[in-house]
Amino acid sequence: MANRFQNTFRALHSSNYRIFITGQAISRIGTWMERTAVSWVVYEMTNSTFMLGLTAFVSQFPSFLFSLYGGILSDKYPRLKIVMITQVASFLQAALLAFIVLSGDTEIWHILTLITLLGIINAFDIPARQSLLHQLLSHPEDLPNAVALNSSVVNLARLIGPAIAGLVLSTLGAGICFSLNALSYLAVIVSLLFLRLTPQPKKVKKQSNLSEIKETFAYLKHHPILAPTMVYIAVISLLVIPYNTLLPEFAKEVFQGNAQTYGFMVSSIGLGAFLGTLFLASLSPKTKKSWILIINATILGGSLIVFSITELLPFALFLAVITGFTGLTQSTICLTIVQTESDAEKRGQLISLYAMALFGMMPLGSLLVGLTSNHIGSSITLLVQGLIAIAIAFSFFQFLKKKKLKSIAKKVATE
Repeated sequence: MANRFQNTFRALHSSNYRIFITGQAISRIGTWMERTAVSWVVYEMTNSTFMLGLTAFVSQFPSFLFSLYGGILSDKYPRLKIVMITQVASFLQAALLAFIVLSGDTEIWHILTLITLLGIINAFDIPARQSLLHQLLSHPEDLPNAVALNSSVVNLARLIGPAIAGLVLSTLGAGICFSLNALSYLAVIVSLLFLRLTPQPKKVKKQSNLSEIKETFAYLKHHPILAPTMVYIAVISLLVIPYNTLLPEFAKEVFQGNAQTYGFMVSSIGLGAFLGTLFLASLSPKTKKSWILIINATILGGSLIVFSITELLPFALFLAVITGFTGLTQSTICLTIVQTESDAEKRGQLISLYAMALFGMMPLGSLLVGLTSNHIGSSITLLVQGLIAIAIAFSFFQFLKKKKLKSIAKKVATE
């Protein structure tokens, strides 16, 4: 049992990683407080699921537009310096949002503009921050564990942040919620100052950025593992994962609740996601993670179908835990595959392509979900998303089955 515990947290043996993840933990709680507060405030101001979809779209779509360039920068320049710049910029964005809301003269365009700005910042932050993990570890073989633990911190924050946000929103107001998020960025900025890293190998510029992008796409296209992984995460991010866009309406209209109800729903998803990351961190490196993707996508689909028809809040919160567990594993496993299977000189760009697949499709999906629910209702929209998740799982199962048969046939032919 003790060995299993040590195996689950083995990346924490690296002091740089411990410092980094501590700052991340505090900052991510603030980030989830802001995300929860933004969705609730927008719904309160507009009472529109379309505006919820638009809010998710503008907060994430800039990552799709700029993350590939962000990946190029993270491969060429010191990643620690890039992350420091993006975190300071995020702090200033959060402080400005808090100031505007506290002033009492908030317009919807203020919120949309500032979260769009944060989306642009994240386009440069995500590739650099994820690629930085390699430099933080004393033992390179701990990378899959570090990725899973990093996700567990994000999802622990996803559990704690929305619950605090719901309480603060219903008692102290959105301005205080946004102010606490701004203060949380100081933790990660301070942690970055304490990191002591070996110098990052400097990449010599041999070709233009456009040529590098073309080369990366060609590399991805012919990679037997990375290409299907990118397609999978793109499709499920477009059609299934944006189910959480509709949660404010479910909290207010279906369950007759308030901001605290919404906070509990998001926190329940966060609890499931946190348990999911601990589960992934405990897996043996030899575990076939593609099969976990298929099983969890099927369970995710079934949970969304049942969630769409239930009117019992406690049961809905239980289902939210399941959707958090099964939904999280989709993105974390795919990211682990990208981190471990990509060549070192291409890693930053491939992580940015992963970010494009995830953060490019999710906002489009959120917009699609918002528009669809305006016409057919949130419950039916969620039910359809559940059916689509099961269809995706079945399709990917057929793909892997066919791939395995081809591999066996090739092996027999060579013998």
